[in-house]
Amino acid sequence: MKVVGITTQQEVYVGSNERPFRINEMLIIMDKYQGELMGEVVETSSYNRYIPLNIDGGMVDSSVIESLKAIGYSIDDETIHIAKVRLLNEAKYPVETGSDVREPRFDEVKDLLIKTSPDEGLVLGVIKSTEHMEEGMDENLKDIAPLYEDNEIKGQRGIPFIFDIKSMNQYPHIGIFGGSGSGKSFGMRVLLEEIMKLNIPTIVLDPHFEMDFSTCADYLEDKYKEDYTEKFKCLQIGHHVGVKFTDLSTQDLKDLLNASAPISDAMSNVVDVLHKKRDSYQSFYDRLRMLSEAQNIGSPAKIDRIIQTCDNNIERERWERCKELYDRYDKSCPSNSVKGIIWRLTRLNNDGVFSNDIREITEGIESGKLIVIQGNIRLLQVFATYLLNKLYRKRRDYKDAQFKNIETDYFPPFIIATDEAHNFAPKGYDSPSKSVLKEIAQEGRKYGVFLILATQRPTLLDETITAQLSTKFVFRIVRSSDIQTIKEETDLTGEEAKRLPYLKSGDTFISSAIMGRTIPVRIRAAKTSSPHTENPFDELVSKRNMEEEKFYNIIKTKLPINEMNIYDVVKEIEQDEEFNIKLDIESLKNKLENLVLRGKIKKRKTAFCIVYEEAN
Repeated sequence: MKVVGITTQQEVYVGSNERPFRINEMLIIMDKYQGELMGEVVETSSYNRYIPLNIDGGMVDSSVIESLKAIGYSIDDETIHIAKVRLLNEAKYPVETGSDVREPRFDEVKDLLIKTSPDEGLVLGVIKSTEHMEEGMDENLKDIAPLYEDNEIKGQRGIPFIFDIKSMNQYPHIGIFGGSGSGKSFGMRVLLEEIMKLNIPTIVLDPHFEMDFSTCADYLEDKYKEDYTEKFKCLQIGHHVGVKFTDLSTQDLKDLLNASAPISDAMSNVVDVLHKKRDSYQSFYDRLRMLSEAQNIGSPAKIDRIIQTCDNNIERERWERCKELYDRYDKSCPSNSVKGIIWRLTRLNNDGVFSNDIREITEGIESGKLIVIQGNIRLLQVFATYLLNKLYRKRRDYKDAQFKNIETDYFPPFIIATDEAHNFAPKGYDSPSKSVLKEIAQEGRKYGVFLILATQRPTLLDETITAQLSTKFVFRIVRSSDIQTIKEETDLTGEEAKRLPYLKSGDTFISSAIMGRTIPVRIRAAKTSSPHTENPFDELVSKRNMEEEKFYNIIKTKLPINEMNIYDVVKEIEQDEEFNIKLDIESLKNKLENLVLRGKIKKRKTAFCIVYEEAN
């Protein structure tokens, strides 16, 4: 392998007639004046006698052709492999044409590619095109990142990519970008598995109910299996966790109501005026309801007449309270605004938001667990607004007290991870959850609070937050607007950006300030499986077969069936509570015909009727 063509201080062309080049592989150029220079293949082509080297649009120009001839390559008889190589560090002078090129050894790239040990970092996958450097690799780096390809598990081939999570203290926050089916959720699962391995407290907002780590992947060999059941907990909003209403400040309550449905300035004023410290849900709701009822009556005189006609003291006292609220708050709290707050408050209560508290979450964080919060997007937006504010303030208060030498209860650093991040921090308009995520993105590093944000649409994610993501995992992306956003926010080259729409599921570019460059990685096999791994079309066939088998087991005891006794068979099946099946004659005939097609039973025509009977 030799350097060919006109060179620069940043890029050179390398030619070989012995082997083709792999994209992203590393090579060492032995320049006799500047010593050994490390470079990475960013583009590669192969030519033979049937493909002219000066083909239009190719990367090879006349200077490359002439230097190939001068060095001794027979471009008319041999297959020539050409690689464009970008130097990792700019050379002092243009590289000398004709310099020899060789593959590096592991010890020559170790400091460049391995930033921490497997025990202290996150083993996320294998760096692509490093298979030839495995020889001489440290024992603790071998067989730690098995790959899942072509529906089977394969051993580690190449140098493992180990993310130095401790460096997030200087380079905080992670973004995971990729379209549907790109491996984005798979990559996030692997990342969270590794975080659990290190017992780092983590909050996961899971709108798809898929971040369950209790099921071990069935394709794994025993030596790779790991049990995470004691390291995580799944909690559903409205069932296991919620908001303790008495702990809400007025601002907390307004944030919750605004997350449920946007509130106007007048509605905000209603909450400011009517919400009292330590209010329960019922006391605040009753206050709103009584004021609204009094406003519906319309005047103090009419309320007085109602009071005079009350049948008992309880009813009288209630209307007197209504009048008191009307006199105090009618002018400052418009009727429609009061009704709007009642509607939003009732909606949150019906969703179960006020049915519990966050004690299980805080206990899980304090014990170093990964806590998965499940619910639909709207509920998660509402709950996350309260939860993230609460936990971030607890951590911030602890660090501030520590700085001031004030004794206070310890609250650990933690990570916040979410899929569909553009719904929580949208670009172009404000949302309650966006404000707290924005604050954490900008200031969380100082307090030990970090973000992992995954989205299919990076263009729709708030730009301030995107700019704070020091590490970005870029999976397959097709939309040109999203690719453009990625190019602006990372150091991906034009060649790498062109490859984004064609990446295999599970392949990613990791652009990280921690590594100092973009690295192509194949994400390792996940050790757990999502509840949603079954192909929906396989599910359809499986369900159909189950139903068919169930019906066959019912009907086979009643064979033979003909048109003379079919009504009695329908009646007998419907009346049997064990079967719990609704049938009519036509649907029974259709089911019998299906069993005939499947070969389960056979159909025979007689002179008088059609008979369904057992297959021989």
